[in-house]
Amino acid sequence: MQDKITKILKAIADPTRREIFHALVVAATALPITQISNQFDMSRQGVTKHLKTLEDANLVKIDNKGRERYCSANTIPLKEINEWLKFYEQFWNDSLDNLGKYLDMT
Repeated sequence: MQDKITKILKAIADPTRREIFHALVVAATALPITQISNQFDMSRQGVTKHLKTLEDANLVKIDNKGRERYCSANTIPLKEINEWLKFYEQFWNDSLDNLGKYLDMT
């Protein structure tokens, strides 16, 4: 089973999924899959597959309302990615600082 971070990175690795996610974030409201599909040059089934990947990563919530399925963005999992990246940001900052100190001494 994939961990949360792996699922999130897999979901946002695809440019179409990033565009779908971005459209949902900008909309700031739940959108029907039909409306989302109309924004992309692919079948509804193709968009639905992308939405499923986003849903598996907890980046999208899908609710049934009558005959239509509505999707909304969930940005909270991106905080986990941000926290994960902070470690590496600090690592590189420290490494560059140490390199700078070393170069100053030579």
